[in-house]
Amino acid sequence: MIDREHPLSVVRQARLLEISRGAVYYQPRPTSESDLALMRRIDELHLEHPFMGARMLRRQLQRQGIHVGRRHMGTLMQRMGIQALCPQPGTSKRHPHHKVYPYLLRKVAIRRAMSTPVEFSSDWPE
Repeated sequence: MIDREHPLSVVRQARLLEISRGAVYYQPRPTSESDLALMRRIDELHLEHPFMGARMLRRQLQRQGIHVGRRHMGTLMQRMGIQALCPQPGTSKRHPHHKVYPYLLRKVAIRRAMSTPVEFSSDWPE
């Protein structure tokens, strides 16, 4: 992509390719041996217990004498492309088969307590 021996400057080549100059000079660091060993252990635990998330895996590793932070654990899990297989929060998603009831008091001015018309309330005391 970028040729450092080309007569065009690196800055000009980066601009023509529409990439930042930082991306041109970036050299990724290799993953450390300790992280690779930790990732192997995380993978083993994840295969045994796929429901475990970063926090539970961290506790499990601490019991085995391997101390790692929760955020580092989450970073490694994300890098490996694994996540806990459990129900995720979906509280704001409505079920497609559930009926949606209209809000009947939207344009009614309520100025005092018990001022709503009887026809709107289904459990009105008699």
